[in-house]
Amino acid sequence: MKARIALLCAALFLAPATLSADMHAEAAKKPSISATQTVKVVTVVEAVDYEAKTVTLKGPEGNTQTIKAENTPNLEEVQVGDHVNIEYVRKLSIEVFTNEGVEPGEGVMTASAVNTPDQAPGGMEMTTAVMTATVAEINLEANTFKLNMPGGDVQEFEAANPENLKLAEVGDLVVTTLTEAVAIYLAEVPAE
Repeated sequence: MKARIALLCAALFLAPATLSADMHAEAAKKPSISATQTVKVVTVVEAVDYEAKTVTLKGPEGNTQTIKAENTPNLEEVQVGDHVNIEYVRKLSIEVFTNEGVEPGEGVMTASAVNTPDQAPGGMEMTTAVMTATVAEINLEANTFKLNMPGGDVQEFEAANPENLKLAEVGDLVVTTLTEAVAIYLAEVPAE
């Protein structure tokens, strides 16, 4: 599982390194923004239904959530009272590039993995959604811009940083990437 997670992370985070030096230099002149949010929670197993392959977890604030564990090969190792770690990462990036004929579009990719039978129960899932839009209009006086969205809609936005409007041009490609990943694994209990 660790190898699968490392491979997925490498594909996610190293893919931009394969861009040409010219693209990196050009992108550095255009506006971009990126933000990452990470949440780690330790939960407690409240119930396990081995036939339905579900586990009910209780969070630190008392909330409960039942999750499906249908592909977990060693679910029988999970017991009521066990601690389960959950790590959630969300990364959003918005980048502007000179458009070379790309039409607005969108796509989603999902990958998942579970531990092997010789490992503690656990798994992960990662989803990446990419949307491209083109700049239809820039209004410096009003501090707004319009984007041609996938499906043909045109939407207007207010710029958070007015200086970014001066760096973009009508026709530029705006690429929005949202990646969400969650890993769930049985916590190791220290020996007493």
